[in-house]
Amino acid sequence: MKIGNSLLLTAGLILLFGSIPLAGEEINPDSRINVSGVFPHLAMVADHTPRTEAGTGAMVPWANRLWIVTYVAHMKGTGSGTGLYEIDENLNIHKRPESVVGTYANRMIHTESQQLIIGPHIIDTEGNVRTIDGVKDHRLTVTMRHLTDPAHKVYFLAMEGQLFEVDVHTLKTTLLFNLLDELKVPKDAKPHFKGGFTAHGRVFVANNTYDERDYNQSWSAGRLGAWDGKTWTVIDDNPYTEVWCPRSFGNAVFATGWDNASVILKVLTGGKWSTYRLPKASHTFDQTSCTEWMRIREVETERAIMDCHGMFYEVPYHAYDGKIWGIRPISTHLRVIPDFCSWRGMLVLGGNQSTPMSFGTDRNLVAGQPQAGLWFGKTDDLWSFGKPSGSGGVWRDSSVKKGEHSDPFLMRGFDKKVVHFKSASDETPVFTIEIDFMGNGTWVPYKTIPVNSGYAFHTFPDGFSAEWVRITAGQDCVATVYFMYS
Repeated sequence: MKIGNSLLLTAGLILLFGSIPLAGEEINPDSRINVSGVFPHLAMVADHTPRTEAGTGAMVPWANRLWIVTYVAHMKGTGSGTGLYEIDENLNIHKRPESVVGTYANRMIHTESQQLIIGPHIIDTEGNVRTIDGVKDHRLTVTMRHLTDPAHKVYFLAMEGQLFEVDVHTLKTTLLFNLLDELKVPKDAKPHFKGGFTAHGRVFVANNTYDERDYNQSWSAGRLGAWDGKTWTVIDDNPYTEVWCPRSFGNAVFATGWDNASVILKVLTGGKWSTYRLPKASHTFDQTSCTEWMRIREVETERAIMDCHGMFYEVPYHAYDGKIWGIRPISTHLRVIPDFCSWRGMLVLGGNQSTPMSFGTDRNLVAGQPQAGLWFGKTDDLWSFGKPSGSGGVWRDSSVKKGEHSDPFLMRGFDKKVVHFKSASDETPVFTIEIDFMGNGTWVPYKTIPVNSGYAFHTFPDGFSAEWVRITAGQDCVATVYFMYS
């Protein structure tokens, strides 16, 4: 039966594509095998030795091609066979001879010089590639505009916290800071700087260090930090993965992170930070090394998509009166998506599909050869992925004061909603559920919930929704308030 099915599948492929191409054989563009938006011949495959990752670090349409740079786990002795690739309009993939094997997930268009910066490479509009020797031996996570000389220089942030300045013409490289020191990251923490952006006259950086010590609250090693050209400041000491700004329509800065309770969305408008909370679609992203990389990207003209903790969201460009609204969940997923972009009318998702890691001993004995594939589709296809669902809290075993308001928690875009209350108080605390159905910060009471014997819950009616929901404490207590959406 198995042999018959195999022969039937082979016959079907020959019928569809004319023949089965042999390894190394040139493939006719009209007979590309496409499995639900995945083209197997476009997979980026690493060598067997040493065993490592082969993730898609960054992708950019440039010089009439789609440029891709990959990442291995660590810089020295943990990878081979990957590097810089280009894909043409016929879906032919070529590995560039300038390729450098490394851990790279940075990309930026330097508009003044009309050059693409991707990994340690800098590429002009004709597709000519140069390599920046001063940064190629570092795990590069983001490239940002320069504060004082943006026409000639950029910043590179490395995962271990080094911040470099690079001249885009001469490629001269200068180490400016070690951010572990500047942001006072605990000495034995694993640094994992992931995101950054230059906006509002500041450089913002994100470090997502998080392990059991953060979970147990014995320390706080994550960081959202800022530099104004003179002084570094810590905005928050939770783990953060992304910082992004549309540079228009209100010029808000978005930073995504998390804590034990929920996803954290911090937004800078009018010189003031506001904190919002979102549900976690999956807890598989809850550790330092499991966040490769959760980005916010423009995917259509003036349309942005956020990938955060296993859920895609629409993100508005605009901010009115210091408030954001219109964040809408699209779908859930478990895919590792280090980058995504629009190219030739398609949405392209990067990936990291098979990682037989080896750091002294094999961590995955059955994964086989490291590889990463791409997914091609339409932006609207994201709505056909997993239905939006998730959970998260505004407080988790938190000491709250009478009259204290929680952070706003996203309510819009989920079908079924329930909220759980737990209190360690010997008395019967009362919590008030408030909603902001307009999204403009106008809060109205919805329901008062007494917590008897330490626990209560409330199920919202089917179809009930608002932009944001928050909780107000009726007395001092230690409280957990947790939302579950499906």
